[in-house]
Amino acid sequence: MAPQRPDIIIILNDDMGFSDIGCYGGEVETPNLDRLAREGLRYSQFYNTARCSPSRASLLTGLHPHQTGIGILTYDTGPEGYAGDLNRQCVTMAEVVKGAGYRTYLSGKWHVAKNLTEPTDSWPLQRGFDEFYGTIIGAGSFYYPNTLTRGNDNVEHEARDNPDFFYTDAISDQAAAFVRDHHAHTPDQPLFQYVAYTAPHWPLHAHPEDIAKYRGRFDAGWDQLREERLERLVRSGIIDASWQLTDRDPTQPPWQDAEEKAWLLRCMEVYAAQIDRMDQGIGRILAALEETGRLENTLVLFLADNGACAEDIPEGVDLSSLVDDLMIARGETRDGRPVRLGNDPSIMPGPEDTYQSYGVAWANMSNTPFRLYKHWVHEGGIATPLIAHWPKVITDRGGLRHGAGQLPDLMATVVEVSGATYPSEFAGNAILPLEGSSLVPSFEAETPREAPLFWEHEGNAAVRIGKWKLVRRFPGPWELYDMEADRTEMHDLAATHPDMVAEMRASYDAWAERCGVIPREVILESMKKLEGTAFWEKD
Repeated sequence: MAPQRPDIIIILNDDMGFSDIGCYGGEVETPNLDRLAREGLRYSQFYNTARCSPSRASLLTGLHPHQTGIGILTYDTGPEGYAGDLNRQCVTMAEVVKGAGYRTYLSGKWHVAKNLTEPTDSWPLQRGFDEFYGTIIGAGSFYYPNTLTRGNDNVEHEARDNPDFFYTDAISDQAAAFVRDHHAHTPDQPLFQYVAYTAPHWPLHAHPEDIAKYRGRFDAGWDQLREERLERLVRSGIIDASWQLTDRDPTQPPWQDAEEKAWLLRCMEVYAAQIDRMDQGIGRILAALEETGRLENTLVLFLADNGACAEDIPEGVDLSSLVDDLMIARGETRDGRPVRLGNDPSIMPGPEDTYQSYGVAWANMSNTPFRLYKHWVHEGGIATPLIAHWPKVITDRGGLRHGAGQLPDLMATVVEVSGATYPSEFAGNAILPLEGSSLVPSFEAETPREAPLFWEHEGNAAVRIGKWKLVRRFPGPWELYDMEADRTEMHDLAATHPDMVAEMRASYDAWAERCGVIPREVILESMKKLEGTAFWEKD
């Protein structure tokens, strides 16, 4: 280990598939992430929790999301449901490392607080961050986002009054500024920063010059490109050659039969441009670390909050509810033009007056070679790239790690490298025990996972013990897969291993009870009391 406490930067992006970035087999140009991978480590079997808010809650606290009060999203599902608010039974990374002398910064999306407009004890400054710039809500316009906040103050005017404002750039530039300002004022104090992008979450917003870079890049269509991605993943050693590529989503046509190809291609080009813009910003953050002489002893971790998003934004969605109630859209652009909401193929995505998503077929490609998407806990919903870069410590440059891990492991890692102490009590509240295991041993060598991994989201549930994974797509039956022979989950072995299913089901049930998982049936009954269901909440 390095004798001096390192700076720590965790970079999380939003709704990106396992194989989108260049160093994980994708077509998107990500030279800065590729550099981090080339000089650091890539993990092939790291997992998130399948959804934005729960993943953020788990990453920040080292607990499973249900334990933090955020089992679904930051909406209260009723008196029997989760509160949708970060509770006081948990501590954030920022709260923990401050005890070890770190100064703490957050640039980007928060999305673990129920109150979107008034500061509460679940807002960033109240949960350990010295400086915060970003959004409280989980999605919205990249040109004019709702809930844009600096500290505890709303600063939406900074976007409204600046014609060049773009949220991805703002997150990156503020993160780089935090590094420079910190070094200028407290050069000897260690720095902890959480950089939480909204890219490439819908809406599909991107700069014309970034979109233009990808013109023609996806013209071969999703079927051929999925095959090509798999070849690159196998060649790089991330995916085993024996694992079968999953079928195209059964709801989607072969590429040659797809209609509205020009619009479909533009959707994927804009999505790629969103990731490209993020990578450009990561480059500026790395440049700030290099300019201040801090990069050598900085642990940088990069990952995604869930698998690719297959949510369609249908025409006819009530715009007023998204603007006024959920605060994830604007009714008008900054210059007064109406926002055109919905996946209408006559409207090309990208500009500020559009609000669209890229759909099931491209999400299927983004998750190559896995099944399903965000929301579900089959591999397509939970498998994330994870890159670790720490020049002073990681000597296996360009190495791969295949041991399984999940989000609570990041808190354990931060605690170890920072020299902090994870508390049993904080600010007068009893704190739940840490659920993760540190990744630090894997920085030197492969470290197989022995402890079970667990997931639950909207009734979709899984447990992984060693090579075995038991998984359910709610309300369907439990399925059993051998992750060593069949990580793409193509061959269900539940019928031939009933004893294994029963044993793993018992392990899952015990975990669910211990961690406060509310049965999905109870949640659905509670949700009946709410008026309406958003398009992304439909089962």
